[in-house]
Amino acid sequence: MKKWLLAVLFGAVLVLGACGGGDDDNASEEPADNDNGTEESADSGESVDTAAGEEVYQTNCAMCHGADLSGGAGPDLTAVGSSYTQDEIAEIVTNGIGSMPPQKVSGDDLDALSAWLAEKK
Repeated sequence: MKKWLLAVLFGAVLVLGACGGGDDDNASEEPADNDNGTEESADSGESVDTAAGEEVYQTNCAMCHGADLSGGAGPDLTAVGSSYTQDEIAEIVTNGIGSMPPQKVSGDDLDALSAWLAEKK
């Protein structure tokens, strides 16, 4: 019984300690949403595949940052694009920051995720 309890507590500490820290910046600018599942940035004119970015987020990030980006064990990401560029977000995901460890997201998945998060302003 003690080993099981210790294992559960250790697992909980790992999950809760895996992500965290960061700035919360609340801005209200939303990008235009197109009918084909892409968003078009007002700043750059580039379109972002929202479905792919959100899918990568749900698979890799939602456990700590919440299914709706509102935070949890990790910080709120609803306006992360106000604080970080797409390249900075990709670097944070790849290398980690603060108590957030590096994530195993790369290639097209990293591009879709960082572009999708950069649009959150």
